[in-house]
Amino acid sequence: MSLKSQIHSTYLPQHIAIIMDGNGRWAKQKGMVRAFGHENGTKSVRDTVEAAAELGVKNLTLYAFSTENWKRPKLEVQTLMKLLVSSLKKEISTLQENNIKLSAIGNLNALPKKVYQELIEVIDKTESNTRMTLTLALSYGSREELLNTVKEISIKVKNNIISADSIDESTINKHLYTQNLPDVDLLIRTSGEHRISNFLLWQIAYAELYFINILWPDFTRENLYEAIIDYQKRERRFGKTSEQLK
Repeated sequence: MSLKSQIHSTYLPQHIAIIMDGNGRWAKQKGMVRAFGHENGTKSVRDTVEAAAELGVKNLTLYAFSTENWKRPKLEVQTLMKLLVSSLKKEISTLQENNIKLSAIGNLNALPKKVYQELIEVIDKTESNTRMTLTLALSYGSREELLNTVKEISIKVKNNIISADSIDESTINKHLYTQNLPDVDLLIRTSGEHRISNFLLWQIAYAELYFINILWPDFTRENLYEAIIDYQKRERRFGKTSEQLK
């Protein structure tokens, strides 16, 4: 029995988030520069996106570039930005063919002008697609996101747009970068590392975490299937007891 056939279509995670880790180590193992790993990682992105859409997953968010990644060597950052532009140009047809909508979260204004323009162009072209929303987290940091949210809400309270007493979880959700996305059901991290790395800290409050000891360029749709099968075997209680769920 194939892995794909073991997945129950009625219990799919509606929002999967992936920390795509290990490109640099993958390249180093092969005696190549880190950029080689990033280039090969795009194949895993394409395979994963297509597989998720085929299964019926509605939302897929990929951690592509963090606020901390700006601290990396200048040449590596430049390579990543060039790769992002070329990938967006290449994958526009794939997104259209698969009816996938592209979105992006993060401090997008920090991106190089050419990268930002290409990103917005693809977002605009795929805006009416409905099969799945693919969100790229670019120049993204969850602490920065939460800080900005607090500031925006504070300004509205100060200007009597909302009252402090009315602030609840929905208020915060409406001011996050992910305001149009549901909470994360399944968070996957590759490379064997067991940490969140400042990614969607609010949104993964009740997510199921799945860590896999495979470097991102080696991640395939079969690995995605394994993660979803593992997810479907878990009992999500959201603070309740097993007896209450039954």
